[in-house]
Amino acid sequence: MRLRTQIALLVLGVLFVAQALSLWLFVDERSLAVQAAIGAEAAGRAANVARLIEGAPSDLHSQIISAATSPLVRFDLSTQPKVTHEHENQGVAVETRLRALLGDSYSRDIRVEVHETEQGLLPLPNLSPELAEMHAEMMQGRLAAIEMELSIALAGGQWLNVGTRFERPPLQWSLASNVSFVITASLLLVVSFWFLLTRLTGPLNTLAEASERLGRGAGEGPLPIVGPKEVQDLTRAFNTMQDRLTRFVSDRTQMMAALAHDLRSPLTALRVRAEMVGDEDTRVSLIASSEEMQQMVEATLDFAKGVGQHEEVNPTDVRELMASLEAPGLSLLSNEALVIPVKPSAMRRALRNLTENAIRYGNEASVTWQVVRPDAVIWVDDRGPGIPDSELEAVFGPYVRLETSRSRNTGGHGLGLSIARSIILEHGGAISLSNLPEGGLRAQVRLPLELEMQASSNTDHPAQENHTKGLDVRNHLKA
Repeated sequence: MRLRTQIALLVLGVLFVAQALSLWLFVDERSLAVQAAIGAEAAGRAANVARLIEGAPSDLHSQIISAATSPLVRFDLSTQPKVTHEHENQGVAVETRLRALLGDSYSRDIRVEVHETEQGLLPLPNLSPELAEMHAEMMQGRLAAIEMELSIALAGGQWLNVGTRFERPPLQWSLASNVSFVITASLLLVVSFWFLLTRLTGPLNTLAEASERLGRGAGEGPLPIVGPKEVQDLTRAFNTMQDRLTRFVSDRTQMMAALAHDLRSPLTALRVRAEMVGDEDTRVSLIASSEEMQQMVEATLDFAKGVGQHEEVNPTDVRELMASLEAPGLSLLSNEALVIPVKPSAMRRALRNLTENAIRYGNEASVTWQVVRPDAVIWVDDRGPGIPDSELEAVFGPYVRLETSRSRNTGGHGLGLSIARSIILEHGGAISLSNLPEGGLRAQVRLPLELEMQASSNTDHPAQENHTKGLDVRNHLKA
């Protein structure tokens, strides 16, 4: 997944967990708030009734109890307290409120008990079964009844027993409101983060594509400095590196051209002087040596052009490229069109080197191509003796020749495969050699089908390929 998608999913996940925790805490707080409110209400009424009873004649006590009793709170006068124990930690707040309402001088015993009751009881006293059923349905069948009992010691040895029961409010989900909240919050967050992350990942994607194009020799000048400060610093560093690399290759190419120009004059003079040597054998030897030096200079220039030449990348048909390489012994076994983005002249040169190498050592070159996503693959086969497995990689080095004779006509200068690999690597591709089971050598060329960066085609050995390409340039300069 892209970075923006990962961050957006991460934020949405964190938000979901945070909202779930907040909802759970809110529901618990609401239950405690309801419990405290009902307890405070019951305590207030109990204090009022206790003051009325202590201040009224005894014959009015029953009337006061009857008038105070309601479906929410029931009152009872007795000589025994219903709360038998004297300490209940859960009722400390209610006891404190009662003593505050009765006055600081009230010193008689007050007992409070709070406990949960078994489900199945009527939610409120004196409710008809029909109303109780409606109440249970409204509470979604999740009744959690809590009962609070008070026993307040009155003057004369009597106890005022107070009882009340209430249900904790269940967690009530509104499907429409919850779905609306999730959709609205998700859309707002996704849009906001998508916009912010685009400002971050957009320049990074542009930088990655520019790096791929630069690796193929298709740099397009400095990139615009946009995005956050860190991305801007990275883009500036890339622009500086691109400028330095371009100047480096250009300077080395110009240096090689100047060197070749300077070498031609002394080589021509050497050839003229060799013609003036009287001894026939010496003259022939000197002339052959000077011609060989001239050919080496031209081959070295060809190698430099293969590494650093400037050419636009254009969509090119492989079939047309191969058809332009007409040569005795060359057979094209594929005929379908296959368009790939390449530098036409450079790629033609690389394929010519491969086919000529196959014809030179195997007398024929059979070429096939097809699409193997995400690449286009070209195979060049010959029927020669092949190459020892230990030398399959070494032959790509500059001036490496497995043909041991001193004749350049039979073995060349050992630069053909080096030039071919430099051009193919410049296009973001790869080349490898392998011996065929039935005999002969196969050169396999993989080239990206798209101009954009192909991560899958560069994950095999990118560091090795870049390092090898750098060695080609350095070896060439040393030579």
